[in-house]
Amino acid sequence: METKVVSFKNTAMLPPSLLSRLAEAARHNGIESLRPFSPEQIIVAEWVQLKCRYGCSNFNRSWCCPPATPTPEKAREIIAEYSLALLLESTHFLPNFYRDDGRKRASLVRCWKGTVSLERALFLEGYHKAFSLVGESCSLCKKCVYPRNCRFPREKRPSLESFSIDVIGTLQGLGITPNLAADVHEAFKYYAVILVT
Repeated sequence: METKVVSFKNTAMLPPSLLSRLAEAARHNGIESLRPFSPEQIIVAEWVQLKCRYGCSNFNRSWCCPPATPTPEKAREIIAEYSLALLLESTHFLPNFYRDDGRKRASLVRCWKGTVSLERALFLEGYHKAFSLVGESCSLCKKCVYPRNCRFPREKRPSLESFSIDVIGTLQGLGITPNLAADVHEAFKYYAVILVT
């Protein structure tokens, strides 16, 4: 599988040689595409944290979920400091997605670590502001030790949703039709964002 680099119109770009190296590193972590885009296209909405608070068992139980993550207002301020972002996308077939099993966890950890490793590669290339917003809830530990000190502080990152990002609205604004799995036997998409410059 080759990782595609897809750009949107009127988007600032990274040097092609760097994008090529990032795409190769992404491929090794199961990421299918990198899409540079403007952070101005990220939709931050107050209602997103309602879904965290009232629809997720990780609320107030994870370092990567609310209330340990920035408020919507703070998220908007942080995103406004950037002029370029990368959307990462991969496809997964996990019939037991809604079960807390090792296969799902291994898949999510691979994507999580892959996203953070791309952030690190950007940092080493001189993009010192690079910061990841990962997909899904943190799976680095079987059970988060929150509120005690995180076991993986260097890899700890907020999820897109915990950063109050309307993922579906943002994808639609980028011209992407999200693949929502309606059945456990359907593939689902993993999305992450790296804020770059």
